Amino acid sequence: MNLDFLYNIGEGPLRSGLVVLGVAVAATIVAVIVHRVGILLIRRIARGHPFTTSATEVAYNASRMCLVLFLLRLVLTGAPDNTPGLTSASYLTSVALILALTWFLIRCVKSVSVAVIKLNPYDVADNLRARRILTQTRVLSRSAYFLISLLGLSFVLLTLPGARQFGASLLASAGVAGIVAGIAAKPVLGNFFAGLQIAFSQPIRIDDVLIVKGEWGRVEEITGTFVVVKIWDERRMIVPLQWFIENPFENWTHTSSSILGTVFLWMDFSVPTQEVRAEFERFCETLPSWDRRVCVMHVTDAGERGMQLRLLVSAADSGSAFDLRCRIREHMIAFIAQRYPHALPRLRAEVRSRNDADALDTVIDGSPREGGA
Repeated sequence: MNLDFLYNIGEGPLRSGLVVLGVAVAATIVAVIVHRVGILLIRRIARGHPFTTSATEVAYNASRMCLVLFLLRLVLTGAPDNTPGLTSASYLTSVALILALTWFLIRCVKSVSVAVIKLNPYDVADNLRARRILTQTRVLSRSAYFLISLLGLSFVLLTLPGARQFGASLLASAGVAGIVAGIAAKPVLGNFFAGLQIAFSQPIRIDDVLIVKGEWGRVEEITGTFVVVKIWDERRMIVPLQWFIENPFENWTHTSSSILGTVFLWMDFSVPTQEVRAEFERFCETLPSWDRRVCVMHVTDAGERGMQLRLLVSAADSGSAFDLRCRIREHMIAFIAQRYPHALPRLRAEVRSRNDADALDTVIDGSPREGGA
């Protein structure tokens, strides 16, 4: 865009600066109007397409900024050489345009992740597939954010004369500087690649129930460097991504959320097992949290003081299983205490009378105890 014809009216840097400033303001207004009209047309054409609609909403401000800076860059390219501050303005506009393009690409990735999450809601009963897609989307989108930001920073450094070599090294990731940087950033890179591995192999997903270091909790968030596990008592455990790749842990919802729950009761040997089993099965039928898959009772152990009953039930998820176990334990203890109080655990002891004790001492010592009968 050549603006030399505007300077035939008058000469001087001040005149040039005012003219370029006026054209820049006009270009900004035109860019805003064109952007708004273009977005309206795209939304009308792409009505019913979730990805395009999401992109026009999420990346709206970023795309407008890119268009404005692009037109300003064209205006400064065609400005005369005697324009005050032309070099500095051109450089700042170029850097701002690179940053705006980086922002725009990040928002485009964000729009894709938002559309995927909307198409796969995970707040439903059978959400295994949705949680798998949600985990992949979030981890991969954060990885994309990191790569786009790295590229944007590299291109910004390439615009600096003194930092071009560093920018090129950052892009190529080669040489001694690249090796040193790689060693220094080993924890960051380790978590980055661990995040990619988790996204594809998926040992954990959003809302999975885990046992991590002896704590029961759900995966609340997976970031680019760590996992937030919400413990049952509202605490949060922050675990690095790489820990899940290098250490064993329990995942109760890896293939399905259904789970078995156990209730152990210690009873006296006189407990009527058939009656207790019948009451246990009858009570399970009344509980909505029981999924009607498993309901069995076994005598799993016996000692010198009593025997152990194991009540095994099934539930749709771990939260329902915990509630089910507590209700069964409470009801069965109350039932046995009311119907068969003699069947509760007892400590047996043999008590001898005083005459029997004296007679035993006589046998042992050969003479009656003093004061004996």
